[in-house]
Amino acid sequence: MIYIMPLFILIVIIVGFAKNVPCFDSFVKGAQEGVSTIVKLVPSLIGLIVAVGVFRNSGIMDIVISKTMPILEKIGMDSEVLPLMLIRPVSGSASLATLRDIVSSSGPDSLTARTACVMMGSTETIFYTMAVYTEKAKIRKLPGVLTAALAANIISAISACIICQFI
Repeated sequence: MIYIMPLFILIVIIVGFAKNVPCFDSFVKGAQEGVSTIVKLVPSLIGLIVAVGVFRNSGIMDIVISKTMPILEKIGMDSEVLPLMLIRPVSGSASLATLRDIVSSSGPDSLTARTACVMMGSTETIFYTMAVYTEKAKIRKLPGVLTAALAANIISAISACIICQFI
C-alpha cells in the first residue's frame, strides 16, 4: 500500500518518456499554472474565511439554530449537529473544527458524533468548490447549480441524521 504513489509517479514518468513528452518541462508548466490559480483564488478564499468568521461570531448562527431546531428535532437532529450543517457548505476547515468540537463534547461513540461524522462525509463545501471551479473555468452564470447543490447538501445532512438513528 505504501508503494502505490511512488509506483504511480514512476509509471507516469516512463509513459512520458515513451511518448517523447518532456516530463520536467510539463511538470514545471503545471506547477506554474497551479501557482497562478492559487493567486487568482486568494480573494475568494479570504472572503469565505471572513464570512464564516462573521457568521459564527455575530450571533446569527444562534438565531438560526433557535428558529430551526423545533422542526429539525422531529427528525432526530441534535442541536449540536446543526452548526455543522450550516458551516459545511461554506468552509471545510471551519466544519472540521466544528466536528472536532462535537466529538470532544459528546464523545466519539455518541449518536451525535456518529451523525456529525456521517454528515461530514456525505456533504460538500459547495461555495468553496464553486468558487474554485467557476474561477478556473471562467464560468459566470450558474443557473440552478447552487440551488441543486444546496438541496443535495440538506438532503444528505437530514439523511445522515435519520440513518444514524438506526445504526
